Amino acid sequence: MTFVLGLTGSIGMGKSTTAALFVQRGVPLHDADAAVHRLHRGRAAGPIEAAFPGTVVDGAVDRARLGAAVLGKPEALGRLEAIIHPLVREEKDAFLARCRREGAGLAVIDVPLLLETGGQAHCDAVLVVTAPAQVQRARVLARPGMNAEKLDAILSRQMPDAEKRRHAHFLVDTSRGLMAAERQVGSILRALAGRPGRGAAARS
Repeated sequence: MTFVLGLTGSIGMGKSTTAALFVQRGVPLHDADAAVHRLHRGRAAGPIEAAFPGTVVDGAVDRARLGAAVLGKPEALGRLEAIIHPLVREEKDAFLARCRREGAGLAVIDVPLLLETGGQAHCDAVLVVTAPAQVQRARVLARPGMNAEKLDAILSRQMPDAEKRRHAHFLVDTSRGLMAAERQVGSILRALAGRPGRGAAARS
């Protein structure tokens, strides 16, 4: 039975870097953000254009236009999530079914809003990627097109880091550099080596 590790963390915590460390060690990983990008260029484009006219350009969702249509608008965001979340769930379920068929001992699902959406119920354990708040803000505000208002709007949708850490079976603190994160990932893999999944993912 494949052991399913849910990987999550708030914006700017180093989640993508941590996910890449698992991939480098040969662990199959499903990236929910990457799935959204694929869907924006594929079967989600039509329903999103219907719900938010003018957000699709040349057959693909324009993320800047879509962001402007939903940022700070809970009702609009709810409509978008009702379109995209079931499609992302289908891709995740197909990934896990493939891992089980291939006999993978461990699979990682990288989901930014794992805890906010109750996704931990479909995992055998949860890994939260974390860093001090001042490190998080500095990282995010250094991104092109980001400002404090946008960051605060994003954080308002995310569970506070301290609360996420209370749900975690494992933590990776990325504020201490890449080598330290690599050591932490190695420790997690050693802890999980040979541990069978409980079949939670099969019920997702």
